[in-house]
Amino acid sequence: MDMAEVLKLADELVFTQTGKHLDYLQEAILQGTLDGRTYAKIAEETYASEGHVRDMGAELWKVLSEGLGKEVSKANFKAILNSNYSAILSDNARFTNLNICPEHRSETSQVPKSHSTPAQPHLDLENAPEIFNFYGRTQELATLDLAIVCDRSRLVTILGFGGIGKTTLALRLVGQIQPHFQYVIYRSLRFYSDLSAILANLLHIFAPDATIPDRIETQISQLLNHLRQSRCLIVLDDIQIPGNGKLTGEDSTVYENYRLFFKAIAEVTHQSCVIAIAAEQSSAIPTSKQPNYPVTSLVLHGLCDAAKEILALQNLADAETWDKLIHLYHGNPLWLEFTATSIRELFAGRVAEFLTYDTPIVWEPLQAQLDRQYQRLTLPEQTAISQLATAIYPLTFAQLLNLTQFSPPEFFKVMQSLERRFFVEIQEREGVTQFVLNPVLREYAKSRGE
Repeated sequence: MDMAEVLKLADELVFTQTGKHLDYLQEAILQGTLDGRTYAKIAEETYASEGHVRDMGAELWKVLSEGLGKEVSKANFKAILNSNYSAILSDNARFTNLNICPEHRSETSQVPKSHSTPAQPHLDLENAPEIFNFYGRTQELATLDLAIVCDRSRLVTILGFGGIGKTTLALRLVGQIQPHFQYVIYRSLRFYSDLSAILANLLHIFAPDATIPDRIETQISQLLNHLRQSRCLIVLDDIQIPGNGKLTGEDSTVYENYRLFFKAIAEVTHQSCVIAIAAEQSSAIPTSKQPNYPVTSLVLHGLCDAAKEILALQNLADAETWDKLIHLYHGNPLWLEFTATSIRELFAGRVAEFLTYDTPIVWEPLQAQLDRQYQRLTLPEQTAISQLATAIYPLTFAQLLNLTQFSPPEFFKVMQSLERRFFVEIQEREGVTQFVLNPVLREYAKSRGE
C-alpha cells in the first residue's frame, strides 16, 4: 500500500465531496491512522489540540464514508484499504496521471494539475537581485531542471558557502523553467522578521483579501492548499536557522517552526516546488532519504575553468597564471570578483606579480562578507577554526581534539557543524580523516588573532 497513492485517492474523494483538497492536518490524520498512531500522538506531532484533531478526524471519516459508499472510521480505515485497495483504485482509475519525463521518481507521487499551466505565469520576484553575469554551472542547471520539472521534487535545497553563486544559479534556473508554473515567487528572508511573516506575505499573494491566521501551523496548512491548487515555484533565499543543539526559548521555537514547515513541504502531497537557499545545511531541512523521496539537495562548489570568465571581464593579464589564482581563492566567484578588481587597481591587472606574494589577501569587502558568516559560529566552533588556521598541515581527529581540549562528544558535534556550514574541508588520506581550511579562510582566521 503506497502512502502517496492513498493520500492522492483520499484527496480526490474529499475534493469530489466538498470541493476542497485535504489540508495538512487531514493528511496527518490519515498518515497517523495508517501508522497506528493515536489521536493524542497525531496532535502532539502537528502542534494541535487533541480535541481539534478528533473533531477533524470525525469530519474526515464522514466525508470518506460518503465517497466510498461504506462506513469509514479511524478503527477500520486501514482494514478497508487492506481488503479493498485494488477495487478502490480500480473504481477511481480516473485519478491516475502520467509523467512523461524520463527517469521520473514515481507516477503515484504526483498530484493532478488543477488546470493547465499558463504560458505566462504570475511573476513576483520582490527584491530579487539582478543577475548581470552567469558563469558555467551547466551541469547544475540541468540537474535542477530535471529534479523540478520531470521528477517533481517538492523541496530543492541549494547550499554552499557565501559568494559561491547560489542565488545567481537559482534565478537563472527560474528564468529557464518558469513556463512550467502558474506562480513564480522569490523572497529573501533577510527582509522578513521570521517565518510567520514570510508565510503571511505568501498567503496574501494567493488570497489578497483573506484574513491571515496567527498560528503558524494554520498558515502552513493554508499555503499547502494553494500549492495543491496551483503549480507554484517559490524561491526562499537567505535562510538562517538556529542550530538544533542546546536551544531554549525563542531559538527553539524558530527551529521547530522551520522544521515543521519544510517537513510539510516535502511530505504533504502538492504539485509545487519550494527552492530553499542557505549557506549551511540545517537539520531542520529534510534531505533525500530514500528513492522517490521528493527532495533534492545540491551543494555548490567553486568554479574551475568557468571562473576564467570573471578574470577576462576584468581584463587581467598573465592568463597562464589564472588557474593558480582560481585555486588560491577556491573558485568562489564573489571572492574572485573582489580580487580581480583589486589586482587591476593595484597591479595594473598583472596576476603574476600579485601571485609572487603566494598568499590570498582578504580584501575589505571580502573581510566584511566573512565577518557576517563567522559571527554565526559558536565559541567552540571559533576555537576549532583558530587551531586549524595556525596548523601547517591538515589535522586529524585526534590532533585537533588534543589541541581544542574538548570532550569527544562536544568535539564531534563541533566538527560536524563546521562541515555543515562549509567552513572546514574533510580529507581522507591513507584511511585517516583530516580537517583543513581553504587558504582564504585560513588567512581570515589568522587575521582575527583568536
